[in-house]
Amino acid sequence: MAPRASCFLLAMMFSASCKAITSLDQMCTEKEANNTYNCENLGLTEVPDTLPNTTEFLEFGFNFLPTIENTTFSRLVDLIFLDLTRCQINWVHEDSFQNHHQLNTIVLTGNPLIFMAETSLNGPKSLKHLFLTQTGISNLEFIPVHNLENLESLHLGSNHISSIKFPENFPIQNLKVLDFQNNAIHYLSSEDIQALEQTTNLSLNFNGNDIKGIEPGAFRSKIFQSLKFGGTLNLSVVLKGLQNSTTQSLWLGSYDDTNDQDLTSAMFDGLCEISVESINLQKHSISDISPATFRCFTQLQELDLTANHLNELPSGIEGMKTLKKLVLNVNSFDQLCQVNAASFPSLTDLSIKGNMRKLDLGAGCLEKLENLQKLDLSHSDIEASDCCNLQLKNLSHLRYLNLSYNEPLGLQSQAFKECPQLEGLDLAFTHLQVKGSQSPFQNLHLLQVLNLSHCLLDTENQHFLTGLVDLRHLNLQGNHFQDGSISKTNLLQTLSSLEILILSSCGLLSIDKQAFQNLRKMSHVDLSYNSLTGNSMDALSHLQGIYLNMAANNIRIVPSHLLPTLSQQSTINLSHNPLDCTCSNIHFITWYQENLQKFEGSENTECANPPSLKGVKLSDVKLSCGITAMGIFFLVVFLFLVAILLIFSVKFLLRWKYQHI
Repeated sequence: MAPRASCFLLAMMFSASCKAITSLDQMCTEKEANNTYNCENLGLTEVPDTLPNTTEFLEFGFNFLPTIENTTFSRLVDLIFLDLTRCQINWVHEDSFQNHHQLNTIVLTGNPLIFMAETSLNGPKSLKHLFLTQTGISNLEFIPVHNLENLESLHLGSNHISSIKFPENFPIQNLKVLDFQNNAIHYLSSEDIQALEQTTNLSLNFNGNDIKGIEPGAFRSKIFQSLKFGGTLNLSVVLKGLQNSTTQSLWLGSYDDTNDQDLTSAMFDGLCEISVESINLQKHSISDISPATFRCFTQLQELDLTANHLNELPSGIEGMKTLKKLVLNVNSFDQLCQVNAASFPSLTDLSIKGNMRKLDLGAGCLEKLENLQKLDLSHSDIEASDCCNLQLKNLSHLRYLNLSYNEPLGLQSQAFKECPQLEGLDLAFTHLQVKGSQSPFQNLHLLQVLNLSHCLLDTENQHFLTGLVDLRHLNLQGNHFQDGSISKTNLLQTLSSLEILILSSCGLLSIDKQAFQNLRKMSHVDLSYNSLTGNSMDALSHLQGIYLNMAANNIRIVPSHLLPTLSQQSTINLSHNPLDCTCSNIHFITWYQENLQKFEGSENTECANPPSLKGVKLSDVKLSCGITAMGIFFLVVFLFLVAILLIFSVKFLLRWKYQHI
């Protein structure tokens, strides 16, 4: 009974009073102090007074501003970027931006514009980007021409424009991007294109317009950075219309909702009269594909045949010695050899991602591609019991290899001996069956990035990562360690150059204090979505200035001896942890509130205990951890009783002593 009474007395003496200090939420979200703000979708009808005059980047979309006048944003004279998407704007009056000399981007997307005054865009000294997408424009004369001399990009997509003829005094000489996608343009005349002659290296977008006719010679001798005619039903019309033109990139792809005709080899004859480096033909189907199909492709450097229903490329293709990049994603090859890679001897980049059938890598199918540097074979149901030297034969210059999201791969020692120049290797979500205790990567001395997330690795094999002397970035997300613990001796010990380590969702319960001692160059450590406690951060005490992500763990209390370790880090994320907001955690809470600038995810860094503070942001909690008034009363009573007990004890001892003299 006495011990219980003592505990109760002490609890009453040192009981803490807890309360949350709730601050008024800012109406707009601050992305960068005094500079960048998001005020979207708040039902605003004017600029809030809380927005500082120094604001430079403002996202103000999805509010209600039917009219823009010269007083609407007059206070924000430092604006550089202004997004007014879907603010139900109908009228833009004279000199609406007269005070905004630094403004270079105005976004008016999704506003039903009825009127824009001729001088509505006056003021900015260097307006470069204007977005008038989905504003109901049907005629280019609607756009005010004043103060557009420096305009570099004009976005007019999803309107009702049927002619691209600009007014004679429209300043287009500095335009680099002109976007007409998803309008009602069906015919391009020589006069239309002639108006664009003042531009240089223009990117012109006609996607989604279904061009039905181009006046012969309209594009003659014209030079473009890129041309896009995606969604056009009859490509032969476009290719004939572009004769004697020059463009770096030509986009002729289709879309899922477009019922286009099958392409024939004859349709590509027009390409012979066009100077082009890159062509995209995604989501088409070539009915009579043969070596002749590629007769006019001989000057290409890049070719994209994504989703072309291909099950092979014909052998005997000639003259494509300049092709550097070939994209064959989402096709239906059975074997890698069906690509007939020998037809493209200069390839440096090959992508066969998302193959629709199980892809057999075969043996030496790419051995003629001696210059290949990048190979993407992800999402292709590849399975191999002994990978990958035979399959990657003679690819000695390969630098980036992606085999992620495939079926199980068996890896022998030095499995990538044929690719000693690899700098990046992605094996994510591919079950790796390592045969033997030696590292399959031991000859990859130049490898810098390795993604092994969700590979069902044997993390007990301490030699698994041996040889990766220059590895900088390692992703082990989703791989589990024995007993949920990383011991002092582990597979990471040899990675002395490592800078970024991702160990999220690894089921970790603890980390030995010495586990990362050899990893002294780390700048980014992600331990999120585990079950670690605060003490696990002791393993990082030797590191400084790192980004530390401990979100979604089991951290309740952060011991005070770990605060120096946290103090020396640059950014910390402790969100979604069941943090204890009682006096047992007072030192950490106080330090946290004094160092909010260090923390990421503060909105979700909340109390879990006691119940009265559950869900309260840690930054809003105030604890009083002294002795309360009731505690003082019980302390006085306690001391009084102790004094009386002491006095009686002394008297008793003295009486006993004299009785026994």
